Amino acid sequence: QVQLVESGGGLVQPGGSLRLSCATSGRSFSVLAMGWYRQAPGKERELVARIRSGGSTDYADSVKGRFTISRNNAKNTVYLQMNSLQPEDTAVYYCNIWATNYWGPGTQVTVSS
Repeated sequence: QVQLVESGGGLVQPGGSLRLSCATSGRSFSVLAMGWYRQAPGKERELVARIRSGGSTDYADSVKGRFTISRNNAKNTVYLQMNSLQPEDTAVYYCNIWATNYWGPGTQVTVSS
């Protein structure tokens, strides 16, 4: 059974940092592309970052230079390092196995003063 569990969200002030983790099980993680998405209240889900099995990455324009996606295949885990957080980054963040309908339950990130 495929399982994904996000963690690391929380409340931070503008300019702060968080690192999100997504622990996976049930699939051959090392060959899978992974994505981080987010959804703010009343907004559509949007892609934040993607990392392919070979390590190449893509980012939404809104987070380029601030967020970094990475993976540790030995731990079956994908990460999202978020720096210089802004209020507009507030959302529930989800990880996803690319090209599948496998999602974690999400973790809340709130950026507020």
